[in-house]
Amino acid sequence: MKYRRFGRTGWQVSEIGYGMWGLAGWSGSDDKETAASLHRAIELGCNFFDTAWAYGDGKSEQILSKILKEHKNGSAAGGPDKHLYVATKIPPKNRCWPSTRTFTLEDCYPPEYVEEYIEKSLKNLGVETIDLMQFHTWEDRWLNDERLPRSIEKMKKSGKVRAFGPSMNRWEPANGIRAVLEGYADAVQVIYNIFDQNPEDALFPLCRMKETAVIARVPFDEGTLTGMLTIDSKWPADDWRSTYFVPENLKSSVAHAEALRPLIPSGNTMAEMALRFILGNPDVSTTIPGMRKRKNVEANCAASSAGPLPAELHKKLRAHRWDRNPTSWSQ
Repeated sequence: MKYRRFGRTGWQVSEIGYGMWGLAGWSGSDDKETAASLHRAIELGCNFFDTAWAYGDGKSEQILSKILKEHKNGSAAGGPDKHLYVATKIPPKNRCWPSTRTFTLEDCYPPEYVEEYIEKSLKNLGVETIDLMQFHTWEDRWLNDERLPRSIEKMKKSGKVRAFGPSMNRWEPANGIRAVLEGYADAVQVIYNIFDQNPEDALFPLCRMKETAVIARVPFDEGTLTGMLTIDSKWPADDWRSTYFVPENLKSSVAHAEALRPLIPSGNTMAEMALRFILGNPDVSTTIPGMRKRKNVEANCAASSAGPLPAELHKKLRAHRWDRNPTSWSQ
């Protein structure tokens, strides 16, 4: 595993982090398999874990708590002196994803509510300090409310949170530029993959200038870039993917993935190619694929050792940029 500097925090985090949504918010999760996968990730050098209160109403945080306790007492591989970085998120008070321009700070993150959920996450995680606290939705406009800058400053001065950042709405990388420019964001979490290259236009250069860490989420485009989806793919009604991959999205997503298949290097998978494309960008601090099975942990962590893609292949993949606009189903 290779490591990168996490912006101005100076933390050294694994290039491949661990996205924990699927461990509690998607169908097909098995707690025993989840624990084994998390331990294997640590063995392979993964030290950055991204969760959220909304992932199973605290369940994902509680799963991570068990792993942190085992690591602390030395039973987990790597020993007790190796820090595991914990990033979590406060859900919007109105429970609406994504945010819209009509929502106010009072609707989503009033200061007393933020403090309440910091305490909830601390309890779920079993820690005294959260490395990175994020808002699970974001509007740059909320910074016009003077309570927000004070709330961010207070959470960090309290000693309960080390760093703060927005988890930015799908396909809206520009709606976070102000948080970066004005120095409120120690990190930004944004969708970035072979299809979603638009953070490179303005957000990444500003992050580089302000030494803001970048967490690249959705590296597989919610599964499209694993190459495993078909137009007949289906999910249970309570699985989030059943509302995201509506027919119009599923058909188009599969078509875009199939267009990539001829470019996959011999002996590689589409998923490995997707991760190595992301790791080819030095502005990215870490990427956080969801990993529920040991075999996926091993394959994803191996992408770090493999390094960036050959320049010629990377150039060809850049031509597959797919600019999309938020919709009623994009969430």
